[in-house]
Amino acid sequence: MAEITASLSIGQVAERTGLSVHALRFYESEGLFLRPVRRLAGGRRVYSEDDVDWLTVCIILRASDMPLPVLRRYTELVREGAGNERERLALMREHQARVAARIAGLTESLDLINFKTGVYEDLVDQGGDAAHECHAG
Repeated sequence: MAEITASLSIGQVAERTGLSVHALRFYESEGLFLRPVRRLAGGRRVYSEDDVDWLTVCIILRASDMPLPVLRRYTELVREGAGNERERLALMREHQARVAARIAGLTESLDLINFKTGVYEDLVDQGGDAAHECHAG
């Protein structure tokens, strides 16, 4: 990522990322930025486009339920630069397996919901009473 000199306020970054100002401060306190957040003379935070790009990666990984300590470690590895790609790969593979397992569980749930929806649609279409036609709910 090449540094772009655009200076964005915390409010602008919150608007662009969908994170609250509080969440942005939390991400900073947890060490989830690749570089320290710059500050103006008055102490106001100033962000770059690179910060927004990195936050987008973090948001997606958190949305996939990557645990905060794992995201923090991943950030540290990226911050360190080249030479730790094997560890990054291992971290991503572990998370990939967790996400795949979660998707499989959700797919199983969706299959049941689709089946139940079909049962109830058939019963409603037939004018039947679902309460005594479907003993398992």
